[in-house]
Amino acid sequence: MQAYLLDFANFMLRWLHVIAAVAWIGESIYFVMLDNSLRPPKAAEDRSKGVFGEMWAVHGGGFYHNQKYASAPDKLPEDLHWSFWKAYTTWLTGFGLFVILYMVNPSFYLVNPGSDWAWAANMSGWQANVMALVFLLAGWVVYNELCKRISPDMERDGLLSIAVAVMMVVVAYLSSQIFSGRAAFLLTGAVMATAMSANVFFWIIPGQRRMVKAMKAGETPNPLDGKRGKQRSVHNTYFTLPVVLLMISNHYSFAYAHELSWVIMSLFIFAGALIRQYFVLMHAGHKRPAYPAAGVALILVAFWMAAPSSGSQANATAAVAPDLEEVHEIIQARCVTCHSREPTQPGFTAPPAGMAYDTLEQLRTQQEKVKDVVASGYMPLGNMTGMTDEERAIIAAWEE
Repeated sequence: MQAYLLDFANFMLRWLHVIAAVAWIGESIYFVMLDNSLRPPKAAEDRSKGVFGEMWAVHGGGFYHNQKYASAPDKLPEDLHWSFWKAYTTWLTGFGLFVILYMVNPSFYLVNPGSDWAWAANMSGWQANVMALVFLLAGWVVYNELCKRISPDMERDGLLSIAVAVMMVVVAYLSSQIFSGRAAFLLTGAVMATAMSANVFFWIIPGQRRMVKAMKAGETPNPLDGKRGKQRSVHNTYFTLPVVLLMISNHYSFAYAHELSWVIMSLFIFAGALIRQYFVLMHAGHKRPAYPAAGVALILVAFWMAAPSSGSQANATAAVAPDLEEVHEIIQARCVTCHSREPTQPGFTAPPAGMAYDTLEQLRTQQEKVKDVVASGYMPLGNMTGMTDEERAIIAAWEE
């Protein structure tokens, strides 16, 4: 019953997480587009009221006229729209999923027994949980300090962007050394997602509240509040595509099971940022196809890196081809505790991804998938059942 309740909570949290993320990301992308699409107001009356820019749009059978004020308008409405709960809900549900899926069974999902760092390979479950929380907190602290120290007045944002890019490469490397492959990708994305939500909570919304308070009091808002909010919003928009990719990466073992997974992670992060840059500039009226071209090039490099080597395939095919029964014996000993219609591994009420190998026929239909995840070292997770290299070679040489 406990495993079922965890599954159901996972189901509902994931649904809410996706809904909140779609709403937050969609709204964020829209406002970045809106801000970059503004043009000087044509009407003298609007200019005299302090309108900084405007945009006309048509959607859903109607016309919209958006205006942005550079300073306080004559009167602020009481029903001023605020955008923050989508960000908070996305982070809270994402963290809840992380607790249910990873922290409930950290020895299985977080610990990296193959790490070159002995202390990481030998972490206990509770130590891995603490390390994951420290990792998220440290990521936000370092990022925030970089922003405050390098570009406190938003005058050196170019240099800050380089520093944040270097930081993310370091995060990718550290996560791949400390945590298991799938958790490393997830936690790298979670560091970025935490920075995005914290930007909203600690900087964007408080700054906007101070600006509104000053306007209502008839005072001039501090321009740094607006500039700082814009700075963090821009960072959030460049984080968006990499975060989405890293969050869905747990389905693709070729990436996170690779020995240079941190390089593949970094390539995907930069590719997402470059592709996002194209759309940011496009909305401002500047089309720069070199940006998405560079992004695609980085993705192709990642694809080339992650591809299985011909040498390893040759070695596998050189072995004596085993029959299905021999492979099934290994699978029964090493994999069926989870991949069964009735799993015996604690925390599972159904086979992961619906893949059960109780019978020869079930195993035969999943031959290529089984060979791929076993040869990559991704399965069994954390090699908790002790699959040997010889057993991996037998499965890799399996032909029907």
